[in-house]
Amino acid sequence: MTQRFIDLSIPICNDVISDPPVMRPQITYATHESTWEQIAMFFPGLEQKDLPDGEGWAVEMLSLSTHNGTHMDAPWHYHSTTDAGASPAPSIDEAPLDLFMRPGVKLDFSHKPHGSLVSAAEVEAELARIGHDLQPLDIVLVKSGAIYGTENFTDQGCGMGAEATLYLTERGVKVVGTDAWSWDAPFSHTAKRWAETRDPSIIWEGHKAGRIRPYYQIEKLANLDEVPATGFTFCCFPVKIERASAGWIRAVAIVG
Repeated sequence: MTQRFIDLSIPICNDVISDPPVMRPQITYATHESTWEQIAMFFPGLEQKDLPDGEGWAVEMLSLSTHNGTHMDAPWHYHSTTDAGASPAPSIDEAPLDLFMRPGVKLDFSHKPHGSLVSAAEVEAELARIGHDLQPLDIVLVKSGAIYGTENFTDQGCGMGAEATLYLTERGVKVVGTDAWSWDAPFSHTAKRWAETRDPSIIWEGHKAGRIRPYYQIEKLANLDEVPATGFTFCCFPVKIERASAGWIRAVAIVG
């Protein structure tokens, strides 16, 4: 059977808004016609006409956060400790690579209202609907209802709260992902609940569940419609950035 590789990553780009204004990436492009002098710095006396068609190289300079684009959060992002305070939380360069190429499972909660929370009971019901017996080290991907490239993307999608997150991690899940801006419900929705309740436990509760059990979390996936509920391998190796809270990934589903 021929394997099919499905790209589940969004691009890092200037034009499509996938982060709040203070966190947006910036890319500066230098193209072939303007960079011959960069090459000449390494070869004194070189002139533009000496290069084929007078062209230099293409190169880009980026200003970005480790949380731009499709990326993986490390437990260090959520809190300084994990295992209920017993262990220092690992950063992304300390992530064990054997976690990041495993069977994938897709849970579809895209029917839920934006800003709502998925409960543990709903996770259990969705697993029953797709006929999957969750296994330790399965990578669980959530279709949240957020649509990359549309207006107000950062306010879209349902969230995975503490209850649903702990349901997964207590069953041996170490890696999860969502196509929304955040694993949690969008802040704009949570802020309204916070204003009403003043309950601090609802703030970033899915992330903060990593204080109890460490897990790695992927945000801003794409193309989950193209992936079956089960029967695929998911690859998501993070870029190794020393002491970092996250690293960019190229998320790929392998079907077949």
